[in-house]
Amino acid sequence: MTQGSRHVFDRLELAPLWQELHARLSSGRTVARITVEPLSPASREALADLLGLDRLPGTRATVSLTRLDEVVREAVGGNARAVAEAIVGPLANRAAERDSDRAARESLWDWLEGHPVVTTQPALLPWARSMRRAGLIRGSVEGTRRHLSHALTVLAALPAQGDPLPVFAAEHLGDAHALDDGTRLSGAVLRAVAALHDTEPPTTAARRRAAWGLVGIADDALSTTALTAGLRPAGAGAVARSLTAYADAGHAAHLTLAQLRDPGELRLPSGDVHVTENPSVLALALREFGAACPALVCTSGWPGGAVVLLLRQLAAAGASLHYHGDFDGEGLRIAAHVMAATGARPWRMSARDYESAHARTPTGPPPGRVTDAPWDARLAAALVEQGAAVLEEHVADALMGDLARHRCMQP
Repeated sequence: MTQGSRHVFDRLELAPLWQELHARLSSGRTVARITVEPLSPASREALADLLGLDRLPGTRATVSLTRLDEVVREAVGGNARAVAEAIVGPLANRAAERDSDRAARESLWDWLEGHPVVTTQPALLPWARSMRRAGLIRGSVEGTRRHLSHALTVLAALPAQGDPLPVFAAEHLGDAHALDDGTRLSGAVLRAVAALHDTEPPTTAARRRAAWGLVGIADDALSTTALTAGLRPAGAGAVARSLTAYADAGHAAHLTLAQLRDPGELRLPSGDVHVTENPSVLALALREFGAACPALVCTSGWPGGAVVLLLRQLAAAGASLHYHGDFDGEGLRIAAHVMAATGARPWRMSARDYESAHARTPTGPPPGRVTDAPWDARLAAALVEQGAAVLEEHVADALMGDLARHRCMQP
């Protein structure tokens, strides 16, 4: 019932009652009674009249919702809930909203930890969990998801191909300043880079520049190289002719990033290419096979921009990439990184391979921090259990045997 455009109970002296009832009902929880305070003298009289009390309540009054419903029903029909909505406005359901917000947050963090960039490089899982501990950006799930999506876009594109940071940011994020020093996004990406390389997040401008250099940002196009052997591409360009000449002479070759960016006529082979972590293994293959050495690429530890560009070019040409590295914590992280960045497949990198190698050389150094190996769920656990690394040089005989068999099978 209304008087004119106002509800009959919409009176200034009863406003504290309806506002408190509205707030309690909007919580989404069961309400049996409400406490109203502080009550002015006029509000105390109005409340006593409304409820039919034989004395004035104090400045703080507890009101039964059952009694309030009876009074409202007798006076205007309906219930107190309807009156509160009519006077104050539609009720919210803060409990449901909290549940919905909680579900949205959980979905966000599940999405981050399950993102392919993280699952293919498990060393990033601690970084993802640190992002969760940091919480939402300005309380926004969507804003935080956009921020993390940008970070993941950057991480998926690393290592870069030697571009300056603004050029890289413009290409991958559409904003040349998105990764400027001091931005939230650059901080998040650099913390991820530190997690990948098992180092402390950089805290000075010089260390931040060095961290970007680790992932191919602003690399000099001449000093970053890819070490190869036995690689014989077709084509009349200078790079193709040089690689073939070195392979025919049984020598290794260093390809600069500049040469890979502008190789001239170059048709890379589409067969098998084996990839090693350590130059000593490539050197051993050259001593073993000379001019008959199968196609090899060496990452020389963490691959720089030239190595990743070459491996991606080989994969695009149809080559099958087979990767082997050290059986230690960093070796597993490098292997995961190379496989994620280039599509390479593991070569003698299973838990069984490690256990067999460890049985022959059980006195290796400690493995360091070990993260999961996405290609073999047992490998990390086996490495932790044995507590000893097996370096690539210690399994070189098996690798050479594989290369010898591969060479014999070539036409």
